[in-house]
Amino acid sequence: MKLLVLAGEKCEKLMGRLLVNVPVKDVECDEIWGYVGKKDKNLQEEDDPNFGDAYCFVAIERNTKLVLNVALGKRDQRTADSFVEGLRHATARTPYQVTTDGFRPDKYAVPRMLGGCDFAQLIKVYRAASEGEGRYSPAEVKSTEVVPVMGTPKRSRICTSIVERQNLTIRMQMRRLTRLTNAFSKKWDNMWAAYCLHFAYYNFCRIHKTLRVTPAMESKLTDHVWDLAELLA
Repeated sequence: MKLLVLAGEKCEKLMGRLLVNVPVKDVECDEIWGYVGKKDKNLQEEDDPNFGDAYCFVAIERNTKLVLNVALGKRDQRTADSFVEGLRHATARTPYQVTTDGFRPDKYAVPRMLGGCDFAQLIKVYRAASEGEGRYSPAEVKSTEVVPVMGTPKRSRICTSIVERQNLTIRMQMRRLTRLTNAFSKKWDNMWAAYCLHFAYYNFCRIHKTLRVTPAMESKLTDHVWDLAELLA
């Protein structure tokens, strides 16, 4: 675990150094749920304050598939503000379009920190959760609603499919996020380090099957596929 935290710290510094003023066109944002120690419903007064739900906020460029910024915290306004502030530092000052889900704090954080961008929310309405054997299956989408918030977002580019697909990649490649197992994070620092390692590897080392290069190469941040030794050097 100490080795994991060290690797995560190196990856966090690497992304903070290289993911700056990146030209982007379409940015999609979403949150993925996880927990540390135990779920919120099982918390006791004497528990570590870091225990409970832990949401990872992810911003991805739709065309290059580059993960621009991540933040780990509670699903609240404070984490949303920190996340969007990090996105502002990661992206170039040229206008671009941002799409999020219906998370209310995004409606206030994005206009305040990304002024000049086009921004819309794609709100999905789900049917009631199923019972019995199907209760762990994803809820069925009943309808969707597009809500323009700022600027003049183009409807054809209002989408969250890429970032939602990234959520699947995260759960497939990070064992601690596999559902219905005991392979969850026991410490907040361990979870954050695992996320940093995952996203750095995804951006610089893993060849995207659609692009046939890494997202960092597609974004002109590097000219070759990195190996783990270079990533952690």
